[in-house]
Amino acid sequence: MDDEQHASRAEQPHGPLAGFTVGVTAARRADELGALLQRRGATVLHAPALRIVPLADDSELLSATKELIDHGPDVVVATTAIGFRGWVEAADGWGLGEELIARLRGVELLARGPKVKGAVRAAGLTEEWSPSSESMAEVLERLLAEGVQDRRVAVQLHGEPLPGFVEALREAGAEVVGVPVYRWMPPEDIGPVDRLLDATVARGVDALTFTSAPAAASLLNRAEERGLLPDLVAALQHDVVPAVVGPVTALPLQAHGVDTVQPERFRLGPLVQLLCRELPSRARTLPVAGHQMEIRGHAVVVDGELRPVPPAGMSLLRSLARRPGWVVARAELLRALPGAGSDEHAVETAMARLRSALGAPKLIQTVVKRGYRLALDPTSADAKYADT
Repeated sequence: MDDEQHASRAEQPHGPLAGFTVGVTAARRADELGALLQRRGATVLHAPALRIVPLADDSELLSATKELIDHGPDVVVATTAIGFRGWVEAADGWGLGEELIARLRGVELLARGPKVKGAVRAAGLTEEWSPSSESMAEVLERLLAEGVQDRRVAVQLHGEPLPGFVEALREAGAEVVGVPVYRWMPPEDIGPVDRLLDATVARGVDALTFTSAPAAASLLNRAEERGLLPDLVAALQHDVVPAVVGPVTALPLQAHGVDTVQPERFRLGPLVQLLCRELPSRARTLPVAGHQMEIRGHAVVVDGELRPVPPAGMSLLRSLARRPGWVVARAELLRALPGAGSDEHAVETAMARLRSALGAPKLIQTVVKRGYRLALDPTSADAKYADT
């Protein structure tokens, strides 16, 4: 039977993110990002930090559209596929679609990235250029190199103003017309965001992903409203990996002293691949009682086999792993248990469940009248720390 179970496990190896919990703050494409993470074994906690509100009936968008039709721009910068499509659809709804497309057909059209190019071409237009980096910084660099003095530049805004981008163009002599197609607003149900904040502060997630600067700013703002901002920043600085899709998204976090990790290519796939490397590399691996034990977020990998562990057990295990081989007193372990009272019997109960979950009881030794310790192999590099 053991051989059959072994074979079954071999046929179903755990993914690189198994045992880790990843928070997703995205509103757009959250399902796609969540699926990519889950496919690699992660537990996903989704809490959209914002919602997208289209402005099809908004007077600002109607006014900007009419102004551009009447007084055509020299350059149009399309920043997002959903935004460009929304603009064209709104114009159609007002009976201005054909006039808008005709006007855009005669101008220099820049598209930030392949998805935007697809939206531009679906509208029957052709972009003149698109940056390989999908970066607004590269778009700005091109425009400034071309020279924008006395040129009229229309910029499709993607949910929030682009002050650095717009100001740089204006300083270089351009007339900039903003096209506000949709806006970011706080989520209608703030509950999931609060649960994600609580989980992050409690180190119940291993990484937080951000795919837009507004989402990062919104989460930070909500933490500040609840008095949790210092705790959130501390968690992101030390224990929870803040993973962003690109440098612009990182700015609100960096303003609070949070260093982020980001992929070389600003896409969801590379972001997930980055986490597949980053999280396992941070997991601690110890040689214990003849086994290799890797401690992940809510699971332990013992000799290559993933073993889910209850939250109380993970709290005990992390306390033991901070000083592998040393005896940790029951009173100290009791303090590590979430919501524990004063009865040390709770430690014994949680320890029994932890040993059962690990599947190898000898990994943790009971030291009579003193406490518990990890049975660190004496030949390991950590042997000098062992209790003697």
